[in-house]
Amino acid sequence: MKLLSIYLFLIFGIILNSNAQQNIEWSPDVVLEFSDFKSKRTKIDPSIDSYLIQAGSKIDFLINMTNAEFMFTKNFNSKVTAIFSPNASLIIAPNDEIANSLMNFARYQFDLTELYSRKFRKMLYENKGTFSNISYIMPLYERIQEELVERSGEAGDISNLGIHADELERFHLAVKLELTDYEDYCKTCTPPKNKKKK
Repeated sequence: MKLLSIYLFLIFGIILNSNAQQNIEWSPDVVLEFSDFKSKRTKIDPSIDSYLIQAGSKIDFLINMTNAEFMFTKNFNSKVTAIFSPNASLIIAPNDEIANSLMNFARYQFDLTELYSRKFRKMLYENKGTFSNISYIMPLYERIQEELVERSGEAGDISNLGIHADELERFHLAVKLELTDYEDYCKTCTPPKNKKKK
């Protein structure tokens, strides 16, 4: 049988190839720390007067199944994962205070990535028909990518990458609340079956 494989990435910033074993999978218990930014360029240096963050948060989507398996699969929740790539992540800051602000922005981005992973899972579930072929996925992916990049960009712009902590907190709280609206679309969850209309 023909084997079907897709590997899609939704990328914040520049994502470099990194060992998958080193990736951090999103979980409500995971809190990113400075030590998770493993790029060799990561540093806190009082001699610099600028700052930079590159957070390797992305949506990882992998399907490896036969055409027949794909045809009769509706729930792809377990195939979509929000991950953080430490080796592709860096922080450059002149002091601890700014580094912490940038780290808070990375935490926001990671939660935002999980939110859009859940939205993507929901879209895959709701748009998958019994005889759908794999081509239905790409337009959904592109739509999710555009929405995610736009929302992350807006938060980064308004909060100045987390330097304006009150603004970032407002954006982050909205994401946390929205995550609960999509609780049926966590990686290990089973989406609710559509009720038949009477």
